[in-house]
Amino acid sequence: MTAPLDVLFKPLRIGNVTLKNRLVMAPMTRNRSHLDGVPSALNVLHYQQRAGAGLIVTEGVYPSEMGKGYLFSPGLCTEAHAAGWQQVTEAVHEKGGAIFAQLMHVGRLSDPLMLNGAQPVGVSAVQPDPTARHYTVTCPRPKRPYPEPRALATAEVYAVIEDYRRSAALARKAGFDGVEIHAASGYLPMQFLSTNTNLRSDEFGGSLENRARFLLAIVDAIAADQGSAFVAVKLSPGWTFHNVFDDDAVGTYSYVTKELSKRHIAYLQVGNYGMDWDVYATLRPLFDGPFMSVASFTRKSAAEMIAAGGTDLVGFGQAFIANPDLAERFRNGWEINRPDISTYYSQGAEGYTDYPFHGHSTRDDLLPTDAPLVPVSADVTG
Repeated sequence: MTAPLDVLFKPLRIGNVTLKNRLVMAPMTRNRSHLDGVPSALNVLHYQQRAGAGLIVTEGVYPSEMGKGYLFSPGLCTEAHAAGWQQVTEAVHEKGGAIFAQLMHVGRLSDPLMLNGAQPVGVSAVQPDPTARHYTVTCPRPKRPYPEPRALATAEVYAVIEDYRRSAALARKAGFDGVEIHAASGYLPMQFLSTNTNLRSDEFGGSLENRARFLLAIVDAIAADQGSAFVAVKLSPGWTFHNVFDDDAVGTYSYVTKELSKRHIAYLQVGNYGMDWDVYATLRPLFDGPFMSVASFTRKSAAEMIAAGGTDLVGFGQAFIANPDLAERFRNGWEINRPDISTYYSQGAEGYTDYPFHGHSTRDDLLPTDAPLVPVSADVTG
């Protein structure tokens, strides 16, 4: 293979593990777990099939019962959850892969029907826009606008930070190589960061430093317990998905990135979701550690960005959904399967574990190796 494509297959050390290549299976909500949040046999097979990735980041996993936002999504807050995930991590490790659990607390983006009647909690009592497009997506959740959340008391904020720490400890017990804090896509840490959702007057609100305190406290708590090499963070700077807005996204995320760099975490994942400023060029120089870029990459654009020093890792979402052997397809220039969007949030094996490996396809809709995939609603990501 000629340069720069070969850069995709160079090893890289992140945290406590050496990755065999620079291709990351991005976190993607797929709703195939049991209703109680315990991973299913389908989850085990799905992740094992994709262990050719340098790194797998799981779908969003709720770190506490109040963090749950979707039906059939997995949790990591009980011993039963950990036991279920241990089957996944063992299957991935047996195939030579590495896997991080993405811890995702949805905060205000839940519903009493998901929480045994409890009111969702948020940074402040700010209801998401009930007319926004994301309430009609096909994710299995109540088909109605999100209710107004109950603002967390200061003591409760510290309790949620402890929930993340305990979840990370369960992740270690389950055999994960690390955890990724989902601080993107309008979920709870991003609700703390965003100026329209954070109206607090305590130590977690007001100034930029205070708004960033929640995320950084989570990282510090996990690092103190499990080591900084066990924790990573995902950001989507400036993105307004799920009705979050920031008065100064460049300033907010420059500060957060520099603070995370000081903490020597395993990696920082950053997505540019259509911003009018160069997210990667702005933030990459501020982070001294492995940097992952994600959103709308092809094999060619990923290799070019790594070769130019703009990133160290590239995450692929839809391409890994449809191609369990994506790394080998990229290495050999083989055609890729086209994903079936209609099955992203359906139940069962269809569109989850039944995509063929190279040489076994009966499909007539294969795509060239470097073909871009049509973007879909971003809630496909964890």
